[in-house]
Amino acid sequence: MSPASTGASTIVGAAPSVPVSSASSASSASSDSRMAPGGPGYRRMSFALFLAGVATFALLYSTQALLPLISSDFGVAASQASWTVAAATGGLALFVLPMSALSERYGRRTVMTASLAVAVGVGLLVPFAPSLGTLVVLRAVQGAALAGLPASATAYLAEEVRPKALVTAIGLFVAGNSVGGMSGRVITGWVAQEWGWRVAVGVIGALAVACAIAFRLLLPAPKHFRTGSLAPRVLARTVRDHLANPLLRRLYAIGALFMTVFGGVYTVIGYRLTEAPFSLPQGIVGSIFLVYLVGTVSASTAGRLVGRLGRRGALYLAGGTTAAGLLLSLADSLALVLLGLVLITAGFFAGHAVASSAVSKTATTGRAQASALYQSAYYIGSSTGSTVGAMAFHSGGWAGTVGVGVLAVLGVVTITVFGTRAARRETLVAA
Repeated sequence: MSPASTGASTIVGAAPSVPVSSASSASSASSDSRMAPGGPGYRRMSFALFLAGVATFALLYSTQALLPLISSDFGVAASQASWTVAAATGGLALFVLPMSALSERYGRRTVMTASLAVAVGVGLLVPFAPSLGTLVVLRAVQGAALAGLPASATAYLAEEVRPKALVTAIGLFVAGNSVGGMSGRVITGWVAQEWGWRVAVGVIGALAVACAIAFRLLLPAPKHFRTGSLAPRVLARTVRDHLANPLLRRLYAIGALFMTVFGGVYTVIGYRLTEAPFSLPQGIVGSIFLVYLVGTVSASTAGRLVGRLGRRGALYLAGGTTAAGLLLSLADSLALVLLGLVLITAGFFAGHAVASSAVSKTATTGRAQASALYQSAYYIGSSTGSTVGAMAFHSGGWAGTVGVGVLAVLGVVTITVFGTRAARRETLVAA
């Protein structure tokens, strides 16, 4: 059985089990018309999807660094203001599967373009929300619109990029997510300090417009897309088959749990840093999100990490790094809190890149649906983390939020251990 079917770790770049001549390998590689590093279109494709990732995360989390200001403006608690984040990620989680089905019928590039266009349009309306309720509704619509991006992008990569380059390509897309999340929060922090949160989210909307236009101009037309069916029966069967796969179920749960940690930490961190003993101004709090650059590096190097440690080894390392960061962040020293955020961010983005690329490699059919299920679980984790993390902060302070994160990391480790044991049992049976 293949690693995908047994749950064994996939080692990127590992030697094939059946000897193949170098001439045969070279011939096979030259006949593969899919994109590869250094080949035609690969740089354009990588940059286009990088920009799509920037726009997606900048829009999706545009209010996260501004929650203290939104709380003050509307006179609400952190747990209520956090719904401006949870509504967006929840809308994405609910609509990512239907959007993936549309991408099977109308094409990945078409759906991604339409998705960004609608999300950007809504983003330009967000600064004018007259109440918290209206703001939450607009954010939910924006999240639903963005749902066409994540699943379509990974399916596009799985079809258009050679298998050995897939983890790296998806890592670059995830790196774009981290840059978008960082730039959105840093820009909004400083702009909001001078002109308020409404102007800040308007600036993010304008940035997203530029990214969306460049994305559409740069992304190469797909050459390997095959039109799928929109029939509900076919979609239901595909989803059922994916959910019946134990490896995919584990990967979905891992993505959700990693994002529970990340969503909780970054929803609440602004409140912690603006309160005693730190009492930092909004601009400085926004600059804290520069640690996302660490995520850019860890996501883009995920392929090499899997090549050295295997998928499960990489997940253990990502989980351990995240847990260490959570515990460090409990200190009342700003330097240790920042170091903790660095470790949390590095562990999260590495784990996310490893898990999401493993989904694309495991699913041989219905890739858009497989990726959509992962994205749905991932953003359900984000909504859960944002809401539960804020509630835990309200009742138990930062230690409460950290407690939620540690429980989620323990879940990641437990699932990975279970997968390791299942793979060993299947190996023994096969032997």
